[in-house]
Amino acid sequence: MEGLRFRVITANDPDIFQERLNRFIEELAEDTVIVDIKFATSAQVGQLVYTALVQYKTVEAWKD
Repeated sequence: MEGLRFRVITANDPDIFQERLNRFIEELAEDTVIVDIKFATSAQVGQLVYTALVQYKTVEAWKD
């Protein structure tokens, strides 16, 4: 798929993770479509890490 972009967002605190994910999505241009979001948690050195892989693409505006 041409023009596909990816962003990885991580945090070890769920509130910070949610804030980072929300901020990224809010800052996307109006002509951007989120294709997929993959979510995972993992334990690293006794600490839980939250990770999201956001797949998105800029598209042309619909014209009537």
